[in-house]
Amino acid sequence: EQVHSPIVGVSTVEMLSRFARGSRAPASALARRAAPALTQRRNFIAGSEEYGKHCFKGAVADAYLAKHGLPAGLLDDPSWTTTSADKVAAAVMDWAHDNGASVMTHWFQPMASLGVRHGQTGQVHNAMFTFDKDGKVEWELEGKALLKGETDGSSYPSGGMRATHTAGGYTVIDPTSPIFLRGDTVFVPTIFVSFYGDALDEKTPLMRAQKAVSTQATRLLKLLGYGVDKVGPNIGLEQEFFLVPRKDYYRRPDLQLTGRTIMGKNAPRGQEMCDHYMAAINPVALECMQEIQHECFMLGIPLRTRHREVAPNQYEFAPFFGTAVTQIDQNLMVMQICDEVAARHGLACLPQEKPFKDINGSGKHNNISLGTNTGVNLLNPAQLAKASGSHEIFPVLMAGIVRAIDLHGDLMRMAIASPGNDFRLGACEAPPAIISTYLGETMTAYLDEFRKSKAGKEYAPAVKTVDLGLDEIAPFTMPAEDRNRTSPFPYGGHRFEFRAVGSSQNVSLVNTVLCTIWADSFGHLADQIEAGGKPAEVAAAALDQHWKVIFNGNNYDEANQEALTKAGVWRIDSGVDSLQRLSDPKNVDLFSRHGVLNEKECKARTAVLLDHYSGTVEMEALCMVDMIKQHVIPAVVNAEVEGPHLSGLQAAKAKVEVLPTFLFGASF
Repeated sequence: EQVHSPIVGVSTVEMLSRFARGSRAPASALARRAAPALTQRRNFIAGSEEYGKHCFKGAVADAYLAKHGLPAGLLDDPSWTTTSADKVAAAVMDWAHDNGASVMTHWFQPMASLGVRHGQTGQVHNAMFTFDKDGKVEWELEGKALLKGETDGSSYPSGGMRATHTAGGYTVIDPTSPIFLRGDTVFVPTIFVSFYGDALDEKTPLMRAQKAVSTQATRLLKLLGYGVDKVGPNIGLEQEFFLVPRKDYYRRPDLQLTGRTIMGKNAPRGQEMCDHYMAAINPVALECMQEIQHECFMLGIPLRTRHREVAPNQYEFAPFFGTAVTQIDQNLMVMQICDEVAARHGLACLPQEKPFKDINGSGKHNNISLGTNTGVNLLNPAQLAKASGSHEIFPVLMAGIVRAIDLHGDLMRMAIASPGNDFRLGACEAPPAIISTYLGETMTAYLDEFRKSKAGKEYAPAVKTVDLGLDEIAPFTMPAEDRNRTSPFPYGGHRFEFRAVGSSQNVSLVNTVLCTIWADSFGHLADQIEAGGKPAEVAAAALDQHWKVIFNGNNYDEANQEALTKAGVWRIDSGVDSLQRLSDPKNVDLFSRHGVLNEKECKARTAVLLDHYSGTVEMEALCMVDMIKQHVIPAVVNAEVEGPHLSGLQAAKAKVEVLPTFLFGASF
């Protein structure tokens, strides 16, 4: 909770309003040194030929692979890791040298990194050279070095799965996510596992969950008369963040150490006038965002959209959809690039969910659909019906998803839990911690008719025509369904949008959960069909049983929240309580059955998440104590404020100092 005190450093008033006016203060020497330029400053999209130049994929990779006798498209088949690793490594090295890179790193995602680890990744940089017999330098990158590495697994959060005397950790290339380079370094996306194969990272469970949903979805589709080889999640991540003057950021210990303001005075002008959303972008911020987009463009990261958000100095980037693993890798790099490029512009990028009190926080809306290997979106009813020749498949899939949300809303809540996001959930910009789904009246009526008639038919989304009565503007059509921004998991036509996800998160766990619970429901329906049940009847029964989780109303309304709670929809207000659901027997059984996480991994991950949560809160408490001791009380003394004010502050400080000691066992 923030305290009204204008004394500490620079107030929120100064920080937000000064930058909102578009003024640029000269960057301090520290700010200028904070992030050396990795690429020249360019406006976004100087030329289309530059897209993906720094990403070893497609035509860029094929040109170098051909020099080593390898066919175009080789990297599309992961089996190259067992047949052509040395030649691919040589091609990577040639490409790297042509682009000024001479160092390689395996790039992986340790657990519990949000808010504390720059870039949220692990990496060890090794120069790509060796010596010949005469001691001369020779450039070299062997296939085995590209494919696998070893590091100290005990120095990362592991929940007890690694220790100093059992420390082996291994990185193994992920061939589904492209190699890329920044500056002088080639980044090779990898997984990170222990000596026993236990997942020490965020990516390994996601890849296992993707396999599970593919297995169960293809199995169910085959039973419904539609044969496909593979199914996978496609996602699009809307990244929100704040940009504030860096010199003022350096005057706020709380922002530097915790990512949010712990105390301070609210600005007299916030978002009351609704004057920020999609307004003209501040020129200082625009220059920064252009450079971010250009660097991402070179890396093959398709940041298509940029705009101002609801709060002062809040912005958003949004990319095209892509495969889940690649999108998450790219999003982590986007957050790092935002941080580093902002420093070059005298700004600080704040990805934390709730950096300022009483204005909107930031989210990372996780838009997700399921696609086949032939490019069919299974959540697009018209596209699916055209490809399969059947209108009966879509309602069966939707029945499985509704069942998954109802049964496993606790895991969805767990996947979005963090101290920052707990400040944000249920406020004006984020749904509450009650996991329902909005389908819209048309889709709800369609599924209601299906569960009653047990017969599939064409889904025709309603549209309406608007005529403004103006000769200059022709009548136009729009969806008949409105948008419900209060729902944590609305269906948006062809996709679901997990709106409750926090802006600073690595969303691997979010998508691990979604893929696993969908796999479980698809498998459940397939089991019943294989046992002799008719698909429509099986799906209708699932909808009947889990209909309560569908809610199209206002999730902010307290009466509606109470009704949903009484109906048995998952509601876990406490992030700490939700994190413990990961190792609940129901969920351990779920993850184990689908080969995503075993019992040891579930319990270890629960411990890691709880440690990260408590550690974040501890840092905030310690920071508040320091700010009171080093800033507030000295300011009161210097102002010669007599009487109860000073004694009251000193007494409050003494009480606050005891609290972290009691909670965390810290010594002051």
